[in-house]
Amino acid sequence: MPYTLVHNGTLIDGSGRAPVPDAALLLDGKVIKDVGRLADLRQPEGEITTLDAQGGWILPGFIDAHVHIMFEGHDMVQAVSRPFALKYYLAIDHMRRTIEAGVTSVRDAGGAELGVKQAVEQGLILGPRLQISVNALSITGGHGDDWLPGGGSHFTPEGPGVPDGICDGVPGALKKVREVLRAGADIVKIHATGGVLSPTDRPDFVQFSPEELNAIVQEADRRGGVKVMAHAQAAGGIKNAVLAGIYSIEHGIFIDEECMELMLARGTWLVPTLIAPVAVVEAANTQNVPEWGLRKAREVIDIHRENIAKAYRAGVKIALGTDSAVGPHGSNLRELGLLCNIGMSPMEAIVAGTRRAAECLGWQDRLGTLEPGKLADVVISRCDPLADIGALADVDNIVTVFKDGRIVKDRRAG
Repeated sequence: MPYTLVHNGTLIDGSGRAPVPDAALLLDGKVIKDVGRLADLRQPEGEITTLDAQGGWILPGFIDAHVHIMFEGHDMVQAVSRPFALKYYLAIDHMRRTIEAGVTSVRDAGGAELGVKQAVEQGLILGPRLQISVNALSITGGHGDDWLPGGGSHFTPEGPGVPDGICDGVPGALKKVREVLRAGADIVKIHATGGVLSPTDRPDFVQFSPEELNAIVQEADRRGGVKVMAHAQAAGGIKNAVLAGIYSIEHGIFIDEECMELMLARGTWLVPTLIAPVAVVEAANTQNVPEWGLRKAREVIDIHRENIAKAYRAGVKIALGTDSAVGPHGSNLRELGLLCNIGMSPMEAIVAGTRRAAECLGWQDRLGTLEPGKLADVVISRCDPLADIGALADVDNIVTVFKDGRIVKDRRAG
């Protein structure tokens, strides 16, 4: 297979180091062979295919640490009216939009089953690299239980590949951990608190008990060191989760100083998904958003932003995540601008979506930065993201995307 030389661009390698002008990237099949100034690159023997970045900015493929690739939107009637298999065909478009936005890897926080992951890996459909949780675990009446007085209306219906996630008590929680791992989960997802879009609770409600959380974390760890990620919005639920050994806190709306101190001491990740409540409010202009979801989203937007800003200033580890499905797939990089709004520089926001997100997923040995030996996931932007971070949110500015050294999008001029 010939080498590919990407040249005539400014390199932002994902490490946080200063950009490199007149840079080039040499790809050897799926991996990066060399990177740096074009004049300094070692030229290999053999055929070389060149790709002109046309003066653009060369970045690592972005990583979204919190998506729901199988779903999109808020219309519950529509969700329960669709045939079961239709969601798989709709997800093909979700994944295409995601990778064309420059997001080449994602951690799915509930809904994607093993067959979806394998379809991407086998090249049957185009999509980002997937780390899956299969289904999120929830107590009865918790954030993952969308029962209504008139009957259930599950966005994540159980099936052969997706076991039901509702569980209560230590024995019930242990069984569900085993079921999702049997179904192929790479990480266990749990709901430690209530949330915005659940019908019978609130974000400030604490759910799984410390005993249940401890059992979940210990059982996952016993199965080869599998990590646990927690939807956790109430301060009490965040503290319970961190003390139990939860690996990453998702959303963190009501995070307080005690939570931050615990997370710093234990190295716990925070994936804030700042765009999620904003997307709920925006969706109300065009979709049938449940009243309870819209009301709660409006209540938490400002609190969410203010508290995540405090966590950032405190030094809590932050990785980019969006909760896409709540907002449209393919709009993932809007989160970069929101991270800058809480105090990050554009470079810090880019690192949160590349190197830091790779670390959060445990993939830092092969993704997240452009350096020799790592997988060739590469994005070319026509705009300077350090001058205008918001430009990356426009998918038209993402002109070229490589995944595993293969071009999956190329919209360069000429």
